[in-house]
Amino acid sequence: MIKAAVLGSPISHSLSPVLHMAAYRALGIEGEYTAVEVKVGQLRDFLLSLDKSWTGFSLTMPLKEEALKIADEVEVLASLIQSANTLIRSPQGWRAATTDVRGFQEALLAHGVIEFTKVLIIGSGATARAAASAVDFEGREIQVLHRNPGREDAMRKAAPYSLIEFLPWSSILPRVDLMINTTPPGVADHFASQITRAPSGVFFEALYNPWPTKLLNHWRMRDAEVIDGLELLVYQGIDQVALMTGKSVNRAELAPILRDAGLMEINN
Repeated sequence: MIKAAVLGSPISHSLSPVLHMAAYRALGIEGEYTAVEVKVGQLRDFLLSLDKSWTGFSLTMPLKEEALKIADEVEVLASLIQSANTLIRSPQGWRAATTDVRGFQEALLAHGVIEFTKVLIIGSGATARAAASAVDFEGREIQVLHRNPGREDAMRKAAPYSLIEFLPWSSILPRVDLMINTTPPGVADHFASQITRAPSGVFFEALYNPWPTKLLNHWRMRDAEVIDGLELLVYQGIDQVALMTGKSVNRAELAPILRDAGLMEINN
């Protein structure tokens, strides 16, 4: 039996339990998946308090970076982006992994967003590094609009093949092929006022709470293409289910099931 949970703070809004349980039902897997409040600095003690019945955990903020410091093993990609959204029990202890990078890639692929050259990423935290790694490609141009110069080296390491330029927070949104917002709720809302005409490219919002975000709503109102944060949650969740159950999964079949479950929960 699978016994798993999503950890973070705040955690009450998380849709992960709904999505993972929907996946278990679709796959015929016996399991339970809950949400547990774990604040920054508490992850190590929480893991030490557990019995051996736990299979693994999904991690949200503020634990994605903390997990790297306490895991017994860290996969290469999680180390590269300095962020882990998954902990899996292994013979050595706890293994830290990331499905965020693949989640971004699969969501883009599902929407047919394949050919793009110029990317803008709003933010430079853990989710931004996953986004940068997901779109990293030789000759690709990535602009990062952010407020924390101390994160620039980590962003460069996450996307070593791309040309990266950092923009100050006061910048006007540039015209790009793909824009990805990775900031916490409300942080990028003021950019919505800049969208006064049909924007260029695709807008990918990493958040699903609030629903929809102000920036995504303004983009959508001008009939421009958007990918919402539920898509990211669905696709990174599918890979977490595969890691935690050890089963191969059909993303094309499972994704609409999980999305429908998420939308039902949001709209209730």
